Amino acid sequence: MPKSQYLSLLAGAFFSLTIHSLSAQSRPRELGVPFGILPTGPLNAITDVQGVQVGHLTKIEGSDIRTGVTAILPHGGNLFQDKVPAAIFVGNGFGKLAGVTQVQELGNLESPIILTNTLSVAAGIEGVVRYSLAQPGNESIQSVNAVVGETNDGYLNDIRGMHISSEEVIQAIEAANPGMVEEGNVGAGTGTVCFGWKGGIGTASRKLPESLGGYTVGVLVQTNFGGNLQISGVPVGEKLEKYPFKDALEKSDGSCMIVVATDAPVLERNLERMAQRAMMGLAKTGGIASNGSGDYVIAFSTSKGLRIPYSIPSQELQKAEFLGNDAMTPLFLAVIEATEEAIVNSLFAAETMTGKDGRKVEALPRGKVLEWIKNQHIGN
Repeated sequence: MPKSQYLSLLAGAFFSLTIHSLSAQSRPRELGVPFGILPTGPLNAITDVQGVQVGHLTKIEGSDIRTGVTAILPHGGNLFQDKVPAAIFVGNGFGKLAGVTQVQELGNLESPIILTNTLSVAAGIEGVVRYSLAQPGNESIQSVNAVVGETNDGYLNDIRGMHISSEEVIQAIEAANPGMVEEGNVGAGTGTVCFGWKGGIGTASRKLPESLGGYTVGVLVQTNFGGNLQISGVPVGEKLEKYPFKDALEKSDGSCMIVVATDAPVLERNLERMAQRAMMGLAKTGGIASNGSGDYVIAFSTSKGLRIPYSIPSQELQKAEFLGNDAMTPLFLAVIEATEEAIVNSLFAAETMTGKDGRKVEALPRGKVLEWIKNQHIGN
């Protein structure tokens, strides 16, 4: 499609939009916000990667509890017995990601990925371990590398109360399914804050053309970080007068957990390279990985040909077919685009929330943002 025709259609979409049509479930792409050049998967979610499942447990109680758990499963089988290649990239390490060293050392993932709040990482570990030990076939195992990430939701949530239990972590795992992924104030994103606005869970995907392998890349984010928000080239943070140096530098601190999934046959070294590109997607939204930010990317491949069985006879040579370096560029672009969109999706889905000590965090004013983006693209 010629660029002029595309921009004309885009402008028409914006002109037909009214504020009354906005809702928490109106995703930016559906409202006309452009994101990159690659097409999405059918759900525009991490679950477009075949086999991936996501489950949430949302805990909102009384006036002070605003937290939860999000579980990501690379496949629906026994992950300990049928591990997947994986890698972790640390954008900024002010965080408490459990299980990181074993993934870096061995290059595989053997448990569900759990996201929750900072002081519930221990509950996340216990829940994953109990879940894994109880799975048929794992009766004799005595070690499980639980991968548990976090962001600090203590502004809205009574984080010191440590209100997440290991049983609730298991509930989130057991709730995981391969369908639509709820976004916004759910699961691990229940009490988070992003760019000074209500953050949460966001997800997006990209589908490469068949000429580039036809692979799918999916991303899920837990947004709780700061910076100078930019959407589709519009300096939203400046226009809304919320950016790091306006009031206090500390307001830019926070964290972002990013999970990248793909069905492409990619081993751990190139999965780490994909994980690095997720930080470029975060940067496109204005995130700055500040000193007090815990920004981690966990990437894995669901390719069945690359599964790692728990029991391998000693000295047996392993055979696998996997993509080489020259095939990675399209996947890099897919990660960048999907990460950027997932972060923006989390902001558009999140609703205003009041929590601990009566603190209130407003939802992003979507109507204003959409109007600015419309004007930006009409002007181009």
